[in-house]
Amino acid sequence: MNSPVITKNSLDFLNKIAKNNTREWFAEHKVEYKKHEAGVKTFYSSLMDKLNIHDEIEKLKMFRIYRDVRFSKDKTPYNSHFSGSFSRSSTRLRGGYFLKIKNNESFIATGFWEPNKEDLFRIRKEFELDSTDIREIINDKTFKSIWGDIVGNEVKFAPKGFDKEDPNIDLIKRKQFIFVKNFTNEEVLSPNFIDVVDDSFKAIRPYFNLMSDILTTNLNGESLLD
Repeated sequence: MNSPVITKNSLDFLNKIAKNNTREWFAEHKVEYKKHEAGVKTFYSSLMDKLNIHDEIEKLKMFRIYRDVRFSKDKTPYNSHFSGSFSRSSTRLRGGYFLKIKNNESFIATGFWEPNKEDLFRIRKEFELDSTDIREIINDKTFKSIWGDIVGNEVKFAPKGFDKEDPNIDLIKRKQFIFVKNFTNEEVLSPNFIDVVDDSFKAIRPYFNLMSDILTTNLNGESLLD
């Protein structure tokens, strides 16, 4: 059985939404949208099955086409993309996966988007104490060839309680710990796109393993889950 694919028709339809982002146009094309949505949902579900071979995925969340415009200057009512996230299972497995499909702007992302106050402090204290393991992972040539550099928001100055001269301040200042991989339309439409995405997510595991260990232990390495 062939793996599901993202079709050119679906990308073209997303482009049409971007150019005709009105309730009137969408109402006239909702049946067509539903067909594309069904195909894309099959792709995401199959990706979840692949992820579960080498990880433990608790939930797939597909995001709605309808935009929440209450607090946005952009009042267009619909997203011109498909997107979904995959949550890992149990309190011992941290991090998550994300896939966005959009004409000329598709990407996958993984890592830690918004760690809560306690988790962020624990991560920073770990990196203050010793950054050897994390730097070995993120600077590995194979890892870097797939994911590039760590990205995400950071504070301008040293967080309260941390030394601005700390040799690990580049890591300590981070508020997010994310990796992003972009794809061209040609790559998205490739028949092996789902395998490329799965292999890329598989390559993040050393990073997830380390961060999960950090977030489930104290600075003495004692488990917080017992």
